[in-house]
Amino acid sequence: MDIDTRSEFVESWGSMGVLWGINRSMARIHALLLATREPLGLEEITEELDMSRGNASMCLKELRHWGVVRRVNLTGERRDFYIAEDDAWSMLFRIASERKKREFDPALSALQKVLASAGEEDDLVKDRLEELEEMLRAMDRLLQRFLASEGASRGMLKFLSAQIPYRSKKGE
Repeated sequence: MDIDTRSEFVESWGSMGVLWGINRSMARIHALLLATREPLGLEEITEELDMSRGNASMCLKELRHWGVVRRVNLTGERRDFYIAEDDAWSMLFRIASERKKREFDPALSALQKVLASAGEEDDLVKDRLEELEEMLRAMDRLLQRFLASEGASRGMLKFLSAQIPYRSKKGE
């Protein structure tokens, strides 16, 4: 892969990562590791992405926590090297699991707390929040089912995607 194409991918993935709840620096490091065949050391990462060692180190630690990057040892080397998760499905599954735990679950919990403390004085607001809670609880059940097993979720996604007809941009 040529350097310009890889750089474009790194920047695009960095922008998309923000939508996934991963900060831009983390997403850029992840993209670099995804698009690089050999394991990279901290020095190569910081040089390639023009970021500080401290920022890169913190991002790598968090990416390892998410389970999308692994630290590896190379024979004869004393420093650490990093590689991205090989299996794209496992990577996306881990990101989805982490996002549910960090974002969705606390939002549903906060909604349930506000509903528990809501009085009868504003039925319109309470009705709206109850409807929202009902939808989020349904989504939570789907997410729990989907995230219960990596293998089962892979099969579920294949099944669901087969139910949606494919149409190209030209409407073919």
